[in-house]
Amino acid sequence: MDPLAAPPTPEDLVRRHTVYSCVMGSRAFGLATDGSDTDRRGVFVAPTPLYWRFEKPPTHVEGPMDEQFSWELERFCELALRANPNILECLHSPLVERIDATGHELVALRDAFLSRRAHQTFVRYAAGQRRKLEADVRQHGAPRWKHAMHLLRLLGSCRDLLRTGELVIDAGEERERLLAVKRGEVAWPEVERRMEHLAAEADAAGAKSPLPPEPDRPRVEDFLLRVRAPQPAEGAVGAPPRPGASCASRVSLARTTRSSSCSYAAASAGSRDAACAASSTAWRASTSSRSRSRSGPGAAPCSASALAAISSPRYAGASTWSSSVGRWACTSPLRIRWMPVSSTRKV
Repeated sequence: MDPLAAPPTPEDLVRRHTVYSCVMGSRAFGLATDGSDTDRRGVFVAPTPLYWRFEKPPTHVEGPMDEQFSWELERFCELALRANPNILECLHSPLVERIDATGHELVALRDAFLSRRAHQTFVRYAAGQRRKLEADVRQHGAPRWKHAMHLLRLLGSCRDLLRTGELVIDAGEERERLLAVKRGEVAWPEVERRMEHLAAEADAAGAKSPLPPEPDRPRVEDFLLRVRAPQPAEGAVGAPPRPGASCASRVSLARTTRSSSCSYAAASAGSRDAACAASSTAWRASTSSRSRSRSGPGAAPCSASALAAISSPRYAGASTWSSSVGRWACTSPLRIRWMPVSSTRKV
């Protein structure tokens, strides 16, 4: 998109940039009845140029359809890494309405979000919901039975996740017992007893769960960086050169894009040190042609590893590579900076 154009409205972000949307609530849980609503949840990816403005894109959008709520991809990943129950269940909905290549990759990452953190987040969320139900009982003599049903389903889902390492949101064999609670056919003391029993089972399962202690944050971050990397047309400022392009032209491009903070994307990124080492090789090859600003007949073509490395989104920290007149420095993620030889500041 044109960085100078008027930013899209939040509703347009959802309409035009959604990568994944699904139906949640009773319909996804197998608990729908004739009067059940259709709750839609989704993930959109705000175009990268929108983050170059002072006013950033929204982290979430309500609408434009009734009962529709969407998160921007980064916010969605942040919440999923914290084992937010609503977010994790979105990725396991059997009712997917819209999905593209990025959405497929997000769904394929759902195991990277799962960890033993779910024990605390699910149980803590359930405890908060139970306090609300108890307040209803004190004030009105009865809880909101639909909410009591969903709380029991959530605790059962948490227990099974901790036991098996897999998140299943369908009520399955518990459907009729849960619907009986929704209809008010189960006394509140019995509902409380079931809640306590399920919470105790979740606690017991958490101690020996097959889930990892923490989510796979680096894997999720790599995905987010690749999605965020702008993909301008070839030949435009910030566009990655074609495979086989000369190192001189690539380094010239890097010098051009340093002022616009353009980034390079790599489908698979190695370690930061390996990336900078390969980039150093590419730089030395280009300087041997006595041309850093343009590609000439004597410019050495980059190897595949050098091309992948200089395109890596993992540039960070104090990595540098030098020539006789200056050095390139990886000063921050997604940024390359040229420093003349007179500069002595450590990066």
